[in-house]
Amino acid sequence: MERVDDARWSLVVPLKPLAVAKSRLAAAGEVRPALALAFAVDTVAAVLACPQVADVTVVTDDRAAAAELAAHGALVVPDAPAAGLNAALRYGAEEVRRREPAAAVAALNGDLPALRPAELAEVLRAAAGTGERAFLADAEGVGTTLLTAVPYLPLSPAFGGSSRARHLASGAAEITLPEAPSVRRDVDTLADLREALALGVGPRTAAVAAGLLIPD
Repeated sequence: MERVDDARWSLVVPLKPLAVAKSRLAAAGEVRPALALAFAVDTVAAVLACPQVADVTVVTDDRAAAAELAAHGALVVPDAPAAGLNAALRYGAEEVRRREPAAAVAALNGDLPALRPAELAEVLRAAAGTGERAFLADAEGVGTTLLTAVPYLPLSPAFGGSSRARHLASGAAEITLPEAPSVRRDVDTLADLREALALGVGPRTAAVAAGLLIPD
């Protein structure tokens, strides 16, 4: 029998069409869409390198991004609901459990370019140990970067804005590992990107961000 903390997870990663993704990074100029794709590519690569992960499903309507992420090993489904982030995540989780009804499912932000597989593994082991829905707050302690649901429990995502409070109110357990900076550091602004670069980003983000002027 598989131990709870050895469970392997199916992760769902959302990605808006690149033309509108990461609007708060408008200061990056023409490279903004390329940055959004780079974040997703590096995130998915790190996730697939994590021993606690069985597979990754990306929910996106962007054809170019879909093709590239599929080439990196992700399963890609269109955003059939087309009703925002949480609807896309619910749909992705439903698709996972259509394939594997007993899957342990997690929703992960697609903008974690510094993600380290070992840190993600520690967080997922902690999530499995709760035996319920669980989440990890972002670096600011306001939002959420990861939401998990053990087999047969609904994911019930409530991402966006002050999602930490909403996930707590929904009964999800908060994962409070002291060291998981790469799993918490999502990138919405140039300041966030600067912090991610300091942690050490994946090769695609490093290449796109090279030469980009990031104010202190």
